[in-house]
Amino acid sequence: MNDDSNDAPDDEVETDTLPEDEIISDDMGNGNGDDPPIAAGGGDVPPDFDVSPINIEDEMRTSYLDYAMSVIVSRALPDVRDGLKPVHRRILFSMNENGYDYNKPYRKSARVVGDVIGKYHPHGDQSIYDALVRMAQDFSMRLPLLDGQGNFGSIDGDPAAAMRYTEVRMAKSAHSLLEDIDRNTVDFQDNYDNSEREPVVLPARFPNLLVNGANGIAVGMATNIPPHNLGEVINATLALIENPELEDNELNTIVPGPDFPTGGQILGRRGALSAILTGRGSIVMRGKAEVEEIRKGRLAIVVTEIPYQVNKTSMIEKIAELVREKTLEGIADIRDESDRDGMRIVVELKREAVPEVVLNQLYRFSSLQTSFGANMLALNSGKPELLNLRSILKAFIAFREVVVTRRTKFELDKARDRAHVLVGLAIAVANIDEVIAVIRKAASPQIAREELMTRAWDAADVADLIRLIDDPRHRIDDKGKYVLSEAQARAILELRLQRLTAMGRDEIGGELSELGGKITDYLDILGSRERVLSIISDELTTVRDEFSTPRRTEIIEDEFEVDDEDLIPSEEMVVTVSHSGYIKRVPLSTYRAQKRGGKGRSGMSTKDEDFVTRIFAANTHQPVLFFSTTGMVYKMKVWRLPVGNPQSRGKALVNLLPLKEDETIAAIMALPQDEDSWSNYHVMFATGFGNVRRNDLSAFVNINKSGKIAMKPEEGEVIVGVELCTENDDVLLTNNAGRCIRFPVTDVRVFRSRNSTGVRGIKLGKDEKVISLSILMHSDASPAERNSYLKQAAMLRRATDETDEDVNDTELEETSEEAVLSPERYAAMGAQEQFLLTVSENGYGKRSSAYEYRVSGRGGKGIIAMTVTDRNGPLVASFPIKETDQIMLVTDSGTLIRCPVNDVRVAGRNTQGVTIFKTDEDAHVVSVICLNETSDEAIPDDGLGNDETSTTSSASSDDTSDAGDA
Repeated sequence: MNDDSNDAPDDEVETDTLPEDEIISDDMGNGNGDDPPIAAGGGDVPPDFDVSPINIEDEMRTSYLDYAMSVIVSRALPDVRDGLKPVHRRILFSMNENGYDYNKPYRKSARVVGDVIGKYHPHGDQSIYDALVRMAQDFSMRLPLLDGQGNFGSIDGDPAAAMRYTEVRMAKSAHSLLEDIDRNTVDFQDNYDNSEREPVVLPARFPNLLVNGANGIAVGMATNIPPHNLGEVINATLALIENPELEDNELNTIVPGPDFPTGGQILGRRGALSAILTGRGSIVMRGKAEVEEIRKGRLAIVVTEIPYQVNKTSMIEKIAELVREKTLEGIADIRDESDRDGMRIVVELKREAVPEVVLNQLYRFSSLQTSFGANMLALNSGKPELLNLRSILKAFIAFREVVVTRRTKFELDKARDRAHVLVGLAIAVANIDEVIAVIRKAASPQIAREELMTRAWDAADVADLIRLIDDPRHRIDDKGKYVLSEAQARAILELRLQRLTAMGRDEIGGELSELGGKITDYLDILGSRERVLSIISDELTTVRDEFSTPRRTEIIEDEFEVDDEDLIPSEEMVVTVSHSGYIKRVPLSTYRAQKRGGKGRSGMSTKDEDFVTRIFAANTHQPVLFFSTTGMVYKMKVWRLPVGNPQSRGKALVNLLPLKEDETIAAIMALPQDEDSWSNYHVMFATGFGNVRRNDLSAFVNINKSGKIAMKPEEGEVIVGVELCTENDDVLLTNNAGRCIRFPVTDVRVFRSRNSTGVRGIKLGKDEKVISLSILMHSDASPAERNSYLKQAAMLRRATDETDEDVNDTELEETSEEAVLSPERYAAMGAQEQFLLTVSENGYGKRSSAYEYRVSGRGGKGIIAMTVTDRNGPLVASFPIKETDQIMLVTDSGTLIRCPVNDVRVAGRNTQGVTIFKTDEDAHVVSVICLNETSDEAIPDDGLGNDETSTTSSASSDDTSDAGDA
């Protein structure tokens, strides 16, 4: 079979092919005009054949316009009155004419198609069958008009079986479109060969254009009308009948938007409101999905409804393709578990996936969320017109007024015709003797009929009945006489004798009385628009009560596009990076506090020769900058990092960032959550060679997925620290040899370039390297005030310290000045005091007041930060700390310990510190992190068999011995 369908199933495209002997050759002679024109089939044009030259441009314009109007009016666009295109109208009318009713047996679809082609629609059989199939699909039509038996396709895109296999009949709802069609309610026209009559429009009793929608592509225009809920549409029609000046917002309240047969959700009201008010609008459709636990520890997104006109199989295949392309992450498997009980698409998630984020990505990248471009174009009075909800309903109401009026006139005429005959019979019965005499004398029926029509009959006995039927054809003259018409005379001659009995006379009188009442009612309807509108309302109510169903499509208020981050709860995380480049985030609550000196709990599982090198705390919504050894910087939100547990390895950074070969991450910096504050910050870089550089933070805000250049380090030089700072801060650089230098941020100018390694920050000796960069608040206290404050603070600690540790509390600056601090000044300095935690690789550490670290000029060798010996080992960390904070230490063997900062003693900077972590043999501390969370009382048992309450013995004198003046 030839498929004549175009873009829409029911938009046929005809192709007329001439026989070869009718094709006119384009060889019109030798080109000089001397040769006569050649007729079709060859030969010269006959002498009497009129040949007129025409302009081909004019002919093309006229012909194309005729073709375009034919497609627009007779093929592609629906009529606003019944909501049908010609092909749908002809299918329904043909089935109605053949009696394929809802309560009759099914008929082969091929028979229906054949009837439609042969009588009304001379186009491709496949295009007619496609239109027929669509009217029977409950996933295409909100109110199916046909009842199909067999394979009529599926939401998976499976085609319907061939028409010779399927069977069909009209659905009960189709009667509401065809009812009263035999009562002169609509105009009829000749079919294509003038052998049949077909309706121009069906007398639809409900606004089918809105209920079932329509789509089609014409020439230069197209229509795409979404389906709506029958009950809502009829309620809106009733409201508009009652109050034609109903406000748009009230109309929109009754019909809030489309109601798609596949259910799903409409995201926001803006698109639907635009379509209702203007006839155009983009309606965002979304499938309905829920998160379920399919088995212990495994979650899945279960889709139970999909957007309208979305092919389920194609959608699943597209999702699988997106997973393979890694556009969608966190999906382990996808399968279709749909059955006759309903749709069920299961998207199984990986263990670390966040269901809300994956669902949001499904909405963003797959057809689980799509748009319906409403363009409500229909034929109104035979012309294409863009219509909104109000104009469609008003056109329907006006059409129904015409239908009811024509039907009433039809019934009135029918009643009057019957009454006309009955009046003649009543007169004959009243004058029965004379009638019989006339008939007896007549030589033939024709003469008898003429004699009956010629004579004036006494109508006194039936005068009241004649007045009752109110027919201008029935008039009694001044003498009480009545003249019979031909129809009445013919009826008298055909009168059966039994009607002459008393019972027969009563029947005629009773029927006349009944007809009189009907005629009076019909005349009242025709004379009252209110009666017509009341009848329309009653019929609409009947249709609504019989066929309306609850709304299937849910309208969600929020219309804005949801970003993945909006679905992520704000939660503190510990981000861990290993030497081999594995990263993960673990909720901070997973780690439980323990006392100083405990053995710790097992941390992340690492491969041989791999160990944790970086660990920091950040919120899930914070952006993190990753600075690589090659000087590149990459940006990623914390929530995008893989979720793990304390024992898991995480995910390789090379799978998250576009790192090149031999490129590793050298520094990681979490930005503040408040983006409005970013303009107040600078970025301070420090390299292992002791260089520093300052840039505006704005230089690193906009970073695409491929990253951007942050610095071009020299060969062998690495970035050891990147920190945020303001111009009111100080920079503290610490090297592995235990020396540090503190200088104002403003000592380093703001660099515009991102290529330079900056200027010298600290002078290093042989085998020395910078191990940390810290940013401190600048203090306006004088050296004398700092010395006085440190002395008083040390005495207070000795008085309250219950341990027997003999700590050299302070390292005072050399000054001849003395200062007496007032209680207010002492309290103010105490409020501003910062402490620095210094930790060595053998687990030794201490807290020292930042007042002990004097400010000097950039570029010097600095002062002692911690006395380095073989016992405590080189420094590995130095950074500001608060007493309410907690710290976490990580060894190169993967062991972690978390303890409150207040468990770490305060000591002078020129000391070795105390043991805060018992390292195993050949194990060294490689990283220390500050956890900005107040610690609870230590938990005595971590479930691993470790005694977390054990503490170290008091530090020996060697632990805190004075190593000399800085």
